[in-house]
Amino acid sequence: MAKNRSELVAEVAEKSGLTQKQVSDVLDGVFDVFSDVVAKGEKLTIPGWLSVERTERAARKGRNPQTGEEIQIKAGYSVKLSAGSKLKGAAGSPK
Repeated sequence: MAKNRSELVAEVAEKSGLTQKQVSDVLDGVFDVFSDVVAKGEKLTIPGWLSVERTERAARKGRNPQTGEEIQIKAGYSVKLSAGSKLKGAAGSPK
């Protein structure tokens, strides 16, 4: 089951003693920093939890799924999220 933003904000507010508005503002700030770092092509690391970085995608050939025609796909960027050891540990191991 997935948690949405409002559920996350409510849970963090309860655990931290902050208001939901304060938690929401902090989350907005965190995501703004993530966006700025990725836009600059830098890597953001929160040791043990996660890292976020922009990756380059090379130009490549593809196919139009409707016509089967070969097309050229331009080079571009993507975002890579990597889980750290604490986050991986929280996921547990398969039974």
